[in-house]
Amino acid sequence: MPPLLTRLFLKTSELIDRRIGWDKLPPIFGISVLVGIRDALREHNLYDPYQGHPPEVPPLSPPDYLTVRTADGSYNDLAAPSMGMANTRFGRNVPLHEGRAETMPQLMDPNPRVISTKLLRRDKFQPATTLNVLAGAWLQFETRDWFSHGSDANRMIEIPRPPDDDWPEDTIKVPATSADPTAEPGASTFLNTETHWWDASQIYGSNQQFQQAIRTHRDGRACIDGKVCVDADGFIDIDPALLGASGGADGWWLGMELMGTIFMREHNAICDRLKAAYPHWSNDQLFNKARLINAALIAKIHTIEWTPAILGHPTLQIGMRANWFGLAGERVKELFGRLGSSDVISGIPGSQPDHHTAPYSITEDFVTVYRMHPLVPDDYEFLSLTADAEPHPLSFGDIHGGANSRGVLKSVGAAECLYSLGVAHPGAVTLHNSPNFMRHFQRTDENMLDLIATDILRSRERGVPRYNDFRRALRLKPATSFDEISNGDRDTAIAMAEIYGGDIEKVDAMVGMFGEKLPDGFGFSDTAFRIFVLMATRRLKSDRFYTVDFTPRVYTPEGMDWIDRNDMTSVLLRHYPELEPALRGQRNAFAPWTRI
Repeated sequence: MPPLLTRLFLKTSELIDRRIGWDKLPPIFGISVLVGIRDALREHNLYDPYQGHPPEVPPLSPPDYLTVRTADGSYNDLAAPSMGMANTRFGRNVPLHEGRAETMPQLMDPNPRVISTKLLRRDKFQPATTLNVLAGAWLQFETRDWFSHGSDANRMIEIPRPPDDDWPEDTIKVPATSADPTAEPGASTFLNTETHWWDASQIYGSNQQFQQAIRTHRDGRACIDGKVCVDADGFIDIDPALLGASGGADGWWLGMELMGTIFMREHNAICDRLKAAYPHWSNDQLFNKARLINAALIAKIHTIEWTPAILGHPTLQIGMRANWFGLAGERVKELFGRLGSSDVISGIPGSQPDHHTAPYSITEDFVTVYRMHPLVPDDYEFLSLTADAEPHPLSFGDIHGGANSRGVLKSVGAAECLYSLGVAHPGAVTLHNSPNFMRHFQRTDENMLDLIATDILRSRERGVPRYNDFRRALRLKPATSFDEISNGDRDTAIAMAEIYGGDIEKVDAMVGMFGEKLPDGFGFSDTAFRIFVLMATRRLKSDRFYTVDFTPRVYTPEGMDWIDRNDMTSVLLRHYPELEPALRGQRNAFAPWTRI
């Protein structure tokens, strides 16, 4: 499209969105406006934290990276081998000068614990009735792939205990985010300990040591700590402290263990298929190809199943499938392949890579919009697939940690646990609905944290703008009253005004997003969605293994067929066929299952 027409298209899309709203339009027009919004975000909201001077990486020989993913994510872009690798900086979706870390006393203005108590604490469980709890478990599983800042226990940030608060000490001690040792003086930059790519590093790790630890070194198969992959009860031997750095053992619970188990077993199933097709392949060849295939299947499931489940708007139902298959549709792509170079017509997989206006990275803003702890319930009910046993109620504490999680899996059964989470609702991502157990969260080091207050602190500490400045950076109208961001509840608006001293400019990004009126069918805010629109396509479009190298030559014909023919339901049924009655007729595995 000529530059003048492009400008006109972007301006027109922005005008229609401001005056009508993309979500109020018929789907085909809504998609056109979303394309304009996305392209404007690509032009105005991608910022390189290295400002054109990326770090250097050690050279590798071509066989080690041309057709396989490296452990640390290097050499994805052959012209910029450090792009997206582990231990490189988070990017920004706002100008670099607007992404400045807050310091004292601004860091405590207002007190994050007060916000946790008066605006975010779950008073009564508010369910997200279009989802099941597996959707919440899936999101945590995915965020472990995408990012982790790490923390520094030698530098503690202390949140003062508010008057009349039940916290047992004078302050809540929160380990500071790990410093960027490569940062320029005065810069607010932080490193991602994980690879930035969508490469299933929550399973395979982001360094060679981790990757070697999960391998059996036999037929490409994966395990944990060098033990057998599947024990006598059919569970993967998983060390929570090892499997995924983000959250470590503290973030481990039954839902995470189920997801890790499913996709470790899926890796081994893919190895078996490749071994049958290529009996002379080496252990490394089988492992590396299985990783490619497994990661792509996970990305596909997130794109065309999880996202439409949590963003249940008709426009998004079409748009997310179009990201993968194009508007021409799955059947056309299957019969004729790509119809030209257009992502809109034929989807992103198999297209040419493009980083647009900045080198690829996960951004600090992306981390903030994925703070969705309200999805996690405090209480659970475990059911039998045969309906011959009474429901077994448990709290999150009962299923948290490696020992508790494994104990429940062994006593209840993996299939029954999946069924129980599949029929239950997660919490709605809104004010007054953050889990109570997180406000007095016992860490494995025996220290206690308010994780909800910590969420507020982290965005401030890492320089994510407050709500109104965040919206301005995305060319959205700022809120002009607390009533606009209080879920229509007058008492909440009054409390918010009191906490923020009547200054709406102080409202934190997460608080404002939780209080927004949502588009129809949405599980999170339209503000958060803007970052999603930009980054959801970018994670595919920048990655050569989803673009120019998404081919049978790199993935094998068997691998491409595996990705094409599978979804979350087929994966579940492959490993837990006893779930078939519960999944019969289920269109989306992250929507509530039918109770047997």
